[in-house]
Amino acid sequence: MNWDNSRRNFLRAGAAVAGAGLLQACSSQGNKPPSAKSTAGAKPVLPKKPQVQRSGNNVLRVVAPSGFASDRMRIETGLTRLYNAGFTVTNQDAAYRRYQRFAGSDSQRLADFQDVASGRVPTPKVLMGLRGGYGAVRLLPDIDLASLGARMREHGTLFFGFSDVCAVQLGILAKSGMCSFAGPMVYNEFGKYTPSVYTMESFINGSTNQMNTITVSSIQRRNSNLEGTLWGGNLSVLASLAGSPYMPDIKDGILFLEDVGEQPYRIERMLQTLLISGVLQKQQAIVLGDFRMGGIRDVYDSSYDFSYVINQIQRLAKVQVLTGFPFGHITHKATFPLGAHAVIRGTNDGGYSVSFSGYPTLDKTTLALDTLLPPPMPYVEIGTVNVTPTAEDGSDLE
Repeated sequence: MNWDNSRRNFLRAGAAVAGAGLLQACSSQGNKPPSAKSTAGAKPVLPKKPQVQRSGNNVLRVVAPSGFASDRMRIETGLTRLYNAGFTVTNQDAAYRRYQRFAGSDSQRLADFQDVASGRVPTPKVLMGLRGGYGAVRLLPDIDLASLGARMREHGTLFFGFSDVCAVQLGILAKSGMCSFAGPMVYNEFGKYTPSVYTMESFINGSTNQMNTITVSSIQRRNSNLEGTLWGGNLSVLASLAGSPYMPDIKDGILFLEDVGEQPYRIERMLQTLLISGVLQKQQAIVLGDFRMGGIRDVYDSSYDFSYVINQIQRLAKVQVLTGFPFGHITHKATFPLGAHAVIRGTNDGGYSVSFSGYPTLDKTTLALDTLLPPPMPYVEIGTVNVTPTAEDGSDLE
């Protein structure tokens, strides 16, 4: 897509957003705007278009290997935010596709990656997933993952995604050793009515700094002092890849895992799959993100909970298990590399820190990333507005 067409597309998208007067609420609880009474006549929470000199080194290609996005306004909001941040956004049509439950046919979704892997289109600086769901695993046999990873390494490409999208990220790591990023996606985070400040700040810091440290205050069972390759992603996806050529073979690594909407026994069953396939025993430690357990209990035995599962797997795999890492199907999520070097150290308050290095970065000086941060909330007199508390993001529970 050339510059003029890209600019016209986004001007149309911006006009649609501005004309709406009010961004449509997404389906997740964590993204509900204030009530209609409090937002009458309000303007969209989109930053003003910055004066940024666009660089050919900041091309962002949308990839949609999984589920379709249902809310057109939210798609346009996400694309416009990224455009305003200085990215030249390509492959925009992928965000609007739908075939059955997927974001397009298998051949369309395959082309999102294979066109880059084959050199049919230039390798972008950023690959960014649209959303999760299901469907990425269907594409793995037909993507030249080794070539894609090699091109990403040559151009310093950052690939952001999570949930089902991590199937492609894991495949790239397995076939080429190239890292990707657990981070926000076009629809899930950038398309929100009001993005999480923590998520946006973490995206900026995690993608532009050559070293990045994330600190976890949750008290752990023992002090940690280890380092290695931190890799992983969604537990359901990893379990589905066990024994396949798309499962990375990482020895002395640090395995990161997250999931959502699963009962404890199902989580244990998937961990058992990774155990009997030999994955867990090769790791120095397992780092658990947010599994959104909340009130989820085993329907037969309420005492069979998540903590029981952690104890069981730690005993069987004989590796340390760390908890509380700020990532998952939640509103406030960190951005960090998967497949890069990590150093974990215990902190004085009983928590731990994870420092990452050896991953590609964005040049902050050529972008306008600060426009991703929501503007300060206006002062509202108490009693005049119905306030909806921020909840965790349930927009992608599959």
